[in-house]
Amino acid sequence: MRGVDLSVSRGELVALRGRSGSGKTTLLNCIGGLDQPTAGKVWLEGREVTQLSEQERVDLRRQRIGFVFQSFALLPTYSASENIDLMLRLAGINDRGERKRRVEYVLTLVGLKKWATHRPYELSGGQQQRVATARAIVTRPALILADEPTGELDSATGQQIMKLFREIVDREQTTLLIATHNLAVDAVADRVCHLEDGQIREQFQPQNR
Repeated sequence: MRGVDLSVSRGELVALRGRSGSGKTTLLNCIGGLDQPTAGKVWLEGREVTQLSEQERVDLRRQRIGFVFQSFALLPTYSASENIDLMLRLAGINDRGERKRRVEYVLTLVGLKKWATHRPYELSGGQQQRVATARAIVTRPALILADEPTGELDSATGQQIMKLFREIVDREQTTLLIATHNLAVDAVADRVCHLEDGQIREQFQPQNR
C-alpha cells in the first residue's frame, strides 16, 4: 500500500478491482486487522484498529467484522448450520436459543434453510459460498470483507453471489468491501476503486447503479 486514502460509509458496497499483486488483499487485511501496516491508520466505527492490541483485534474480528474467502474455508466435518453457529460461539454468544434463531435466519436469507444439516462436500460451490456468506453475517457485523468470493465459481453462480451481497447490504445495512476481478460486481456496487501498484488510481460509480 502506498498513500491509500479511502473512506467507506455504512451500508455502502465498494468493489476493489485490479490485477493480481495490485494490493487488494493487502488492503482488506489491513482494514480487517489481519495485517498491521508499517505506517498510517485504519479506523472502524470510531476505533483506531491500528492502535489495538492483538487480542483486541481478535475480538474486533469476531464481533464486528465478517470475512468471506475465495476458498470458502468451511470446516468439512461440520454441517452448514454448525459452521455458522461456530462463529456465534467464538463471538461469545452463549444463549443456544439466540444462536439457533440467528442461524436459521441467515440460512433462510441466503436460500439454504433446507440444506442446514448438509456438510460442505454435499453442497455445490455456489451453495458453499452462500454458507460462507451466511457465516460472515450471522454475528451482525458492521463490516464484511470479501476476498475474491466468486473466484472458484462459474460466471452464472458468481453473478448470483454478487446479487446476494447486494441484497444483504440493502437489508442488513452492512458495509461490504469486495476484492474481485469479476466485472459482474459493477451491477451491484455503489462504488468501484481501481488499484494499481498499491495505490487507488481511480474511483467511480458504475453507470448501471
